[in-house]
Amino acid sequence: MVLNRWNDKDAKYYVDKAGSNPADQELALRVYTSRLIGQDLNLVLHGGGNTSCKLKRKDIFGNEIDVLHVKGSGWDLGVIEAAGLPGVRLKQLLELRQLEKLSDEDMVNLQRANLLDSTSPNPSVETLLHAFLPHKYVDHTHASAMLSLADLPNVEEVSAEIFGDRLVCVPFIMPGFELAKIASEIYDANPNVEGLILINHGHFAFGDNAKQSYDRLIEHTNMVEEWLEKTSGTIPATASESSKKISDSVAEILPMLRGIIGEANASFTKNQDFAMPVMNIRNGENVKEFFARDDLKSLSRRGVATPDHVIRTKNYPLHITADILAGGHSAMAKAVDDFITEYKSYFDENNARLGGIKTMLLPTPNLAWVEGVGVVGISANAKAANIASDLAAQNITAMTNGENCGGFYPVDEQRLFDMEYWSLEQAKLGKGKPPVMQGRIVMITGGGGAIGLASAKEFAALGADIFLVDLEEKALFAALKELGGNHQGIALDITQKGAASKAMSACVKAFGGLDILISNAGAAWTGELSTLDDDVLRKSFELNFFAHQTFSKAAAAIFTAQGRGGQILFNVSKQAVNPGKGFGAYGIPKAATFFLLRQLALELGSSGVRVNGVNADRIRSGLLDEDFVSERAKARGVDEETYMAGNLLQREVEAFHVGKAFVALALSERTTAHVLTVDGGNIEAALR
Repeated sequence: MVLNRWNDKDAKYYVDKAGSNPADQELALRVYTSRLIGQDLNLVLHGGGNTSCKLKRKDIFGNEIDVLHVKGSGWDLGVIEAAGLPGVRLKQLLELRQLEKLSDEDMVNLQRANLLDSTSPNPSVETLLHAFLPHKYVDHTHASAMLSLADLPNVEEVSAEIFGDRLVCVPFIMPGFELAKIASEIYDANPNVEGLILINHGHFAFGDNAKQSYDRLIEHTNMVEEWLEKTSGTIPATASESSKKISDSVAEILPMLRGIIGEANASFTKNQDFAMPVMNIRNGENVKEFFARDDLKSLSRRGVATPDHVIRTKNYPLHITADILAGGHSAMAKAVDDFITEYKSYFDENNARLGGIKTMLLPTPNLAWVEGVGVVGISANAKAANIASDLAAQNITAMTNGENCGGFYPVDEQRLFDMEYWSLEQAKLGKGKPPVMQGRIVMITGGGGAIGLASAKEFAALGADIFLVDLEEKALFAALKELGGNHQGIALDITQKGAASKAMSACVKAFGGLDILISNAGAAWTGELSTLDDDVLRKSFELNFFAHQTFSKAAAAIFTAQGRGGQILFNVSKQAVNPGKGFGAYGIPKAATFFLLRQLALELGSSGVRVNGVNADRIRSGLLDEDFVSERAKARGVDEETYMAGNLLQREVEAFHVGKAFVALALSERTTAHVLTVDGGNIEAALR
């Protein structure tokens, strides 16, 4: 059951915070209940759903006007603020009801033209439906239970059984003017209803105040849940979180699948450097139970619970059966080819129906059902892949509940196509250039340290998805918190046996593969070699050479499975070519790492793997902490600033400069076996 989380004290807090303006107070309650809805994954997912309220405000001339505040495009209900509910002049919206038809483009233009604030985001595409309903507060969701109901073959009969005349059904129509007009006409014929069931789409509830509308939304949803449980004899399935136990076979399966899809995308776009997709797994209990069914083949071609999902997940998933997995690369490649062939046929048939005006999207899958593994979201970056897999888990929930209670029959293929290739979505194609590192998965060892975190920030700013590895769990979590977003990581000792494999497996489970390894972690042990304890030198070699070697070897294995090249970037050191007194224990393994870089470049070049590195010097980090800098500066009779700027440029070199150097190497598509110095100028350490 969905919990009603309204709290009078919290509601009052929002009202008091809004000030004395009655309209602002009403809008504050709209923000409050919108957040209650958006933060409940049983009601909406990833920015889905929309809410509104109707208020009176004064225009610039002091005239009182009716205003509709409705969710703006790009805002998530769970974190929405007043700015995310742009105000639109209501009178002009209501006048549209007299029109017979209105294009989506004209609708969007008119809505923008009537914004109170021209800098506001676009109002929801369902703005007119909110406007045409007379209620002060209107809530729209895609609750899993409601989707199960909306996709039943006898939805109108069941709705009458559950709600009597409290709700009324609206036939499926694409969001926009026509849906708003038909829905409002149905409401006008049934003016006492509390809400609408949009067949194959979702649920609307409304009321005279924020609490009434929210209460009705929760009550309606729970009434459906009760009916599902009574009818099926089982508690309705819920889209549970992914299990922490993900099959180890994922480390082999996902990179292979990622590479196959990446190659197909490169071929389709005629761009061999086109980024491979990023992946996200969901394997909660509802997914595991679903995969135990014997009708998966049939269900995989039923479509999506609500057409809103198709933009994220496409019309059907790629179904990878146990037999396909057993067949290895060739069988999986054939499955992807078959999917592409089917998708192109789907596009050609429907595009012809519309006069051939549409531009085909990537024909590869956005979602895979991988038996024994889970549902896998596949998209351009981790955020989008996460959304796809979450929606897939919800789709499976709605499908399971529907099949247990009469059947799951969402909209047909033609209507799915119309949503997937909606004119408003097509208009966006080619207008925005993706971030240069979008789709690149970057692992950084020593990711919680100064250079590791600085490098992570540089790559993340360019759209990469980051996987940090660090010895200290506290430092790792602090770094991930500072990065924000969907970045991941693991805390482990990289010198331990099996650490590289464990880290790579965790990265694959998080993102589906790897594109760039930045082998950065290191530490300096000092002392004269003639008296240095052998154990100290061996310890230094474990971290400053062998960890680099084992991680690069493990990365190369993933690159081979993907078959699309890759990159290894080493943080070497100027000590590799310009030894410092007392730093032999650090410099010797670094010199070996310098040679490792060149050897790997020689061996992996034919596979498209580039291997480069950075020789940095005098960077404030774990190696050069404040005490060390102070001591060295005093020993040389200078202040700390002068000591740190002891180079040809007489400027301190900082961690972010090293990060930018790694980025520069990563973007140098035809460079390998190269070491870039980042030291402000040090002739003794110059490589040429």
